[in-house]
Amino acid sequence: MNPVHPVIEELKKQHLERLSDHIESLYVKPQLRHLFFELTTACNEHCFHCGSNCDKPQSGELTTEEYKMILDQIKEDFDISRLQLCITGGEPLLRRDFFEIMNYAKDLGFKWGMTSNATLITKEVAHKLALAGMGTISVSIDGLQQTHDRLRGMNRAYELAMRGINNLIDEGAFSSVQITSVFNHENINEIDRMFEIFDGIDIDSWRVINLEPIGRALLRPELMCTKEDLQKMFEFIRAKRREGYPVMYGCSHYLGLDYEVEVRDWYWLCNAGVYTASIMSNGDIGACLDIERRPDLMQGNIRKDRFKDIWENEFKIFRRDKSCDSSSCRECAHKGFCRGGAYHSWDYDRNEPLVCMKGVLFD
Repeated sequence: MNPVHPVIEELKKQHLERLSDHIESLYVKPQLRHLFFELTTACNEHCFHCGSNCDKPQSGELTTEEYKMILDQIKEDFDISRLQLCITGGEPLLRRDFFEIMNYAKDLGFKWGMTSNATLITKEVAHKLALAGMGTISVSIDGLQQTHDRLRGMNRAYELAMRGINNLIDEGAFSSVQITSVFNHENINEIDRMFEIFDGIDIDSWRVINLEPIGRALLRPELMCTKEDLQKMFEFIRAKRREGYPVMYGCSHYLGLDYEVEVRDWYWLCNAGVYTASIMSNGDIGACLDIERRPDLMQGNIRKDRFKDIWENEFKIFRRDKSCDSSSCRECAHKGFCRGGAYHSWDYDRNEPLVCMKGVLFD
C-alpha cells in the first residue's frame, strides 16, 4: 500500500464527499439508467463462478409477448433516451425469440447492449446483432485456452468465444466490444499473457474483476483471491492504465484513496436500486442480478406489478447507508465513502460485508 500524496488525497476526499451528498439525493430520487433483462437462465456453459447459478431455463420464463409488454410500458413511463437496456442470461442468444425481442426494442427506440459468452456468435449472428441495433457487448474470457475451458465447463469454449469476438470486430458496427475476465487464485498468474493476446486484437476495453463469494463460487473457497492476488491485480490495472491502455476494474468495491480513480474512470458507487434495476427471467424485479436471490430482496414481479410503481415505491433496502447496521463498518473512517460496500457482497443475515478492501488495499 503506497501513501497518497497529501494534495491528491485531499482532492479525492472532496470528490468523495460530494459523491456522498449526491448518493443521499439518489436515495430520495433515484434515476434509472440501466435496466437489466435476464432473458433466460439457460446456458451452454457451466461456469464454476456463476453468480446466478445458470444452467437450464427455469420454469415459467417470460414469454415473447410479455417482454414486448414490458418494453411498451418502460417506453411509456421513462425517458428511454437516458436508459440503457442490458441484456444478459444465462446465454441470451439461446432464446429462440432473441432477435424478435431485440428488434422490437430497437423499433421502439431503445439503446441496448449485451453480456455473452460469444460461443454462438457466428458472422451471421454478428450481422443480425448489428441489424437489431446492439451498441455494446461484453464477452467473458477467464484465462488462456485450457484454463478458460476448464473454468467454464465446456470444450472449445475459448476457441469459440475468440471466434465470436473477431466476428463482432469484423462486423464493425458496435460502439464497444469489451472483454470481461474474472480472476481467481489460480488464473491470476495468466493475466500478463492474456493482456498480450488481447492487445493484439481490436477490442475497445478489458474489464478485469475478481472472483466474488456469490453463487456457485461459494463451493470453491480455495479459489478466492488472496490479499497478494488482489494487490497484484490492482497494480496490473493501474500500470496498464498509466500506459494508456483501456483496462479497468469493475464496479464491485470501494478501493480506498490510493486506488480510487486509478483503476477505473470514476469513484466507486454501488448502482443497485438507485441507477440500476433488473427483471429476471421469471418476472421477478430486483436490483443488481449478482445480488443473492432471496424473497426479501425481490421487489415485485412484472406479471402483477407495473415496473414504474416498483421503481418509485420499493427498493428501500437499497436506498440507505447500510454501514450503520454493521459493527465492522460503524467505526471505519471510510464508511462515508463506502457505505458498507456493494449490495451483491453484503451478508444480509449478519449485516456485514462479505468483501472489504480495508486491510488489503488501504488501512
